[in-house]
Amino acid sequence: MLKGIPKILSPGLLKVLCEMGHSDRLIIADGNFPAESIGKDAIVIRMDGHGTCELLRAILQVFPLDTYVEHPVRLMQVMPGDPVETPIWKSYEEIVTDTGSAERDAIGYLERFSFYDEAKTAYAIIATGETALYANIMLQKGVVT
Repeated sequence: MLKGIPKILSPGLLKVLCEMGHSDRLIIADGNFPAESIGKDAIVIRMDGHGTCELLRAILQVFPLDTYVEHPVRLMQVMPGDPVETPIWKSYEEIVTDTGSAERDAIGYLERFSFYDEAKTAYAIIATGETALYANIMLQKGVVT
């Protein structure tokens, strides 16, 4: 056990976060995301009993976001014509700003298949049990100053 580390961050996840370097990307995936097939070349960490918001809040306590790119946080856009609501995006905005990680404009959006393509090059994917749709979030690591 360590002091000051959120309990949800397992030793395996902490190791991966620590191994990541500047510009490496981390995906926190919802329960519908094809983590194993998209993550064939990545480290896939199963955290099925947890939601994306609780993981995002904990990760941003130890994970610096990249300040050299316009959008170090990216979300998967809703497909045109899909009548899905995405209230979880508001929660993500609040977590990103509340943790002091970045401003709201640091969040960008990627078309669904572009998100999948980018995710194929991610360092790691966390597969969660999140049931909200379009709840996938990509974080680009920055530097500790």
